[in-house]
Amino acid sequence: MIDVGIGVRMLKKVFHDYGLSMASINYILLTHDHADHVKSVGSLSHDLLLPVYSTKAIHAGVVGNYCVRHKIDFKNVRYIEKNKTFSLGDFEITPFEVPHDSSDNVGYYICHHGVSFCLITDIGHVTDTVRGYIQKANYLVMEANYDIEMLQGGTYPQYLKVRINGERGHLSNHDCGVALAENATPDLKHVWLCHLSEENNHPELARITVEQVLRQHGIIPGKDFQLEILKRKNPMGIYELI
Repeated sequence: MIDVGIGVRMLKKVFHDYGLSMASINYILLTHDHADHVKSVGSLSHDLLLPVYSTKAIHAGVVGNYCVRHKIDFKNVRYIEKNKTFSLGDFEITPFEVPHDSSDNVGYYICHHGVSFCLITDIGHVTDTVRGYIQKANYLVMEANYDIEMLQGGTYPQYLKVRINGERGHLSNHDCGVALAENATPDLKHVWLCHLSEENNHPELARITVEQVLRQHGIIPGKDFQLEILKRKNPMGIYELI
């Protein structure tokens, strides 16, 4: 499991609704220490005796986050380092730097029997490192957080607008589209856009903006690769990555 930003009770309901067992979770990975990604990690880790893997800075941030009421038991803490691949069962996992204004933030590049999956979220700007992992992915979850016009014309205070649009904030729909257009390879099969702002974005707007950028670069969503928008609060179902 990557990140635990919703309550354990809700997770159990979702797993039950999809015919899954919480006992099938063997490990937890954390991207960063903001509450919407780690709020329930301590409780889930404690209840299921699960080790939690992340960098030292992220673990320290979880300890200091008042939203995490049940901290991660020390016996379940596991430290990882960026750009160092490690194995969990049959998975080969490489954490890499993603710029964001948290204590630390990583993306994950995960390989399993020749199939690669990459998660990149809460990203202020696209770096060469991020570009490299987009180029290697068969399946990609990528942030498209906001529409720039909605953000600039919205009700957020100016300091928050500056933060979101900053180098360590979030990624706009347009910049997400450019990152995909410039780095997608024929090996990329499916992209999910994630972490859409409730105030400064809309699923259909994100789709249209990203599709327009892709088409300007000669890439046709649905033909060259599948493009989907992940819902903010509800699960999207089960996907098989082959």
